Formats: sequence, C-alpha cells, structure tokens
Amino acid sequence: MNVRKVVSSLTAGILMLLPSMALAVENAAASEPGSAKWGFIGAALAVGGSTIGAGIAVGLVGAAAMGAISERPEVAGRALIFLGLAEGIAIYGLIIAIMILGKI
Repeated sequence: MNVRKVVSSLTAGILMLLPSMALAVENAAASEPGSAKWGFIGAALAVGGSTIGAGIAVGLVGAAAMGAISERPEVAGRALIFLGLAEGIAIYGLIIAIMILGKI
C-alpha cells in the first residue's frame, strides 16, 4: 500500500475524531462529577494523535520538498507552504485539547 495514502487517511481520521472526542468528553463531564479523568485522557489523545500525524506528514513532505528544491530552487516557497500545512495538524490537536481542558 502506498505510504502517502496511509498517512493521508490517518490524518483525515484523526482530524475527524478530534471534534467527536471533544463532544464526548463534554457530555461525560456534564453527567458525572468524577469524570475529569476522561477529559485528561481525551486531551492527551488529541495532542498525541495529531502530533504523530503531523510528524509523519512533515517527514514525508519535508523529504519530498528537499528533493524538489534540489532540482528546482524556485519551488522553495511552495514547499514551505506544504510544510506549514502539515504542521497545522498538530496545532488543530492542541486547540481541541485546550477546548477539552476548558470544559473540565
């Protein structure tokens, strides 16, 4: 199986799961007083999963960007944009974790 397809599907899955985790933690915190532990677990999973996905994406995009820049230096700006998009995945997870921790 192609590595890029796996990484893109994992990244999409993580991004789709983050809001549902936030809602599940919010509902659990509203119904049970001792459920703060699930909020911490949800926040840790949000940050951990998005960071792993971002690391994989940056590794693949960075390697491809270095190869493209070595062949055509004028594509350096585009390569940096793609690296920034890959880094954004980790920021999304951090934002979701902050939202989860704000509900506890």
